[in-house]
Amino acid sequence: MDVEAHFERFVRGSTDSLFRTAVLLTADVGDAQELLQDVLVRLYPKWAKVAATRSPLAYVRRSLVNRYVSGRRSPARLVRHLREGDDRGAPSDDFTQLIDRAQLTDLLAPLSPKQRAAIVLRYFEDLPDDEIASIVGCKPATVRSLVSRGLLVMRGRVPTNAIAPPGGSRGSRG
Repeated sequence: MDVEAHFERFVRGSTDSLFRTAVLLTADVGDAQELLQDVLVRLYPKWAKVAATRSPLAYVRRSLVNRYVSGRRSPARLVRHLREGDDRGAPSDDFTQLIDRAQLTDLLAPLSPKQRAAIVLRYFEDLPDDEIASIVGCKPATVRSLVSRGLLVMRGRVPTNAIAPPGGSRGSRG
């Protein structure tokens, strides 16, 4: 297998999905770009191992979430977000049409990194609990708890007339 060609095909085919996940996790386009780039740079030297897994996309998504969760503890990240005027452009993805970006950011902001990851992976990546559990590094029952508790926090922050999610989605309950 040509590792370089496989990596290039993977990046071309999966960047949109991975970037959407990174934007939802970080709530910042610039941070999402850095997060995704950092993960891909770290994985490239061992791409043969990644490519040999059952699902390279799941492997990279798990790496993305793990890097996000561990990066949340970084003092440099806190300093960067305390700077004034750090306003970067909105993503051009379709999900921005579903809900105002600032509103989504506000709703996700108080969640723990694992709650945020579980909600993003379930409602924006439409992954099942067992796959989310594998990515986040917990049991499926813990995923359900993370999502349930995260949604409670988010619901408490939504004005009664604020959000009308698209009909039929899992996110429309509640």
